[in-house]
Amino acid sequence: MPAPDNYFDLVYEITRQIPRGRVSTYGAIADYLALGSARMVGWALRHSFSEYQVPAHRVVNRQGELSGRHHFPRPDMMQELLEQEGVEVHNDRVQRFEEVFWHPQELDASDFFTK
Repeated sequence: MPAPDNYFDLVYEITRQIPRGRVSTYGAIADYLALGSARMVGWALRHSFSEYQVPAHRVVNRQGELSGRHHFPRPDMMQELLEQEGVEVHNDRVQRFEEVFWHPQELDASDFFTK
């Protein structure tokens, strides 16, 4: 795959790597990219719904809360998508968060970014 062209593309490519049934955080993605902040990752993902196939439902805040749920077409859609993948959610929070958390450091960067 070609190297991403801009920050949004970088966020989208990392988000596409989150395995089904796992979640990551805005901050973990921002830290991995070493560009911007967790808020910038959230802003990028907010723009991913209509044009890109990005599993934005797999990105939550650092406490495992579905803080981005209001940016989905329906507020309960984020939870529904996660539950379809086997992620348990209660009161808008991922259960067993530590067990399902995925950090982008699990990627092999040489396979992810090509020149």
